[in-house]
Amino acid sequence: MTEEVRVRFAPSPTGFLHIGGVRTALFNWLFARHFNGKFILRIEDTDHERSTEDSIHEIIESMRWLGLDWDEGPFRQTERQSLYTQKVQELLDGQKAYLCYCTAEELEHRRKMAQDQGAKPKYDGKCRSRTEFPEGAPHVIRFKCPQEGNVIVNDILRGNVTFDLAEQDDFIILRTDGSPTYNFVVVVDDADMRISHVIRGDDHLSNTPRQALLNDALGFTRPQFAHISMILGEDKSRLSKRHGATATLAYRDMGYLPNALVNFLARLGWSHGDQELFTIDELIKHFTLQHVTTSAAVFNPEKLLWVNEQWIQSDEKISSLELAKHLEPILVQEKVLPENHSKALEDIAKVIPSLRQRAKTLIEMAHGAEFYLKDEVTFDEKAKAKFLKPEVKPLFETLVAGLETMVEPLNHDVVELLFKKTVEDAGLKLGKLAQPVRVALTGKTASPGIFDVVLLLGKKRTIERLQKAF
Repeated sequence: MTEEVRVRFAPSPTGFLHIGGVRTALFNWLFARHFNGKFILRIEDTDHERSTEDSIHEIIESMRWLGLDWDEGPFRQTERQSLYTQKVQELLDGQKAYLCYCTAEELEHRRKMAQDQGAKPKYDGKCRSRTEFPEGAPHVIRFKCPQEGNVIVNDILRGNVTFDLAEQDDFIILRTDGSPTYNFVVVVDDADMRISHVIRGDDHLSNTPRQALLNDALGFTRPQFAHISMILGEDKSRLSKRHGATATLAYRDMGYLPNALVNFLARLGWSHGDQELFTIDELIKHFTLQHVTTSAAVFNPEKLLWVNEQWIQSDEKISSLELAKHLEPILVQEKVLPENHSKALEDIAKVIPSLRQRAKTLIEMAHGAEFYLKDEVTFDEKAKAKFLKPEVKPLFETLVAGLETMVEPLNHDVVELLFKKTVEDAGLKLGKLAQPVRVALTGKTASPGIFDVVLLLGKKRTIERLQKAF
């Protein structure tokens, strides 16, 4: 790149941050980081009726959770009104915009007439050459769109895209209440923020001719456009709630790692050979628009779960201590730990190596860690009835006696030897002791290896639980 790369993510705060929006943010962020450029966060809150502070908070929280940091912003369009007013006046002064006094009823009547005649129901330009301006009458301001020829937009992914000006109309840039419209403020903001590349979903492609014309009319240099494909559900329809969660933070609450979600989303419409798993640094190193496809990407929940599992299980990708940072709020969410707990991350991290190879999500890991983090064992009653029978009590007493002679920290081989000698003396197989001990120590029939459980709990807690089992 010979010019400074400056890209933006510009969500509207009218609801939760959709997973498709995150993929757009990610592509912009990776593009900026790859070229040592700037990533700008802009909140497009001009829709006063639907924009909420809660949505703004949720957008920012989602971005922070995913690690998509911004270099400038977050800017809010509602705080930039004076700039928009100035640019509207420039268009009026240059006779590139005009006041329109048509009422909503008149517009609806003329639209219906056009439809009845088989014509496109667009604004017919009635006020375009108007010479009378009723004082104080409600009005909007429309952009005076060229009426002949074509608008050609060069898209990095799609090549030249041609739009027939006959299909365009004189669209509104300022509403009756004085608020600017989306297509207008986007152009002004992109120019003011020196945006070099607009990377966004292809659902915005239809807006591009209007924005290109506004850029030209205001004397701005058009940014380079790249319209990426939409994300579809597995049934090839537009991604929605019926395909699973679509709110970004819902995936956090479902036990997904942010880096795993970023890894998965990066592969929706982009590739680097056959590689599936990427660290953030690898994504930054390899990401270019040349490897972004224009065909729709399909959201596969099973693939996301697999990617998450690979991340959880790889201590090369994420350390136990880093994993503990993400596990801690899930432990609170799942009521494994109380909100006001005093467990240090280092203490939580101790149990992770024994759990990470058998967990696909942090929720599974959280429940697997209950035996270690809770002071009292919560028993599966069926398991307790099946395995904690009176005949195993003498075996437990032998284990307790042997453990009491050991010095901490306990040694894996020494503990294993104690178990084996106990069952050999009783003429039993190891499973006849290991499973009852597992239930006594964890409350469940599935856990990490029984010797690992003993080592994690330590001498004192292991003895206490064996003694309380009956």
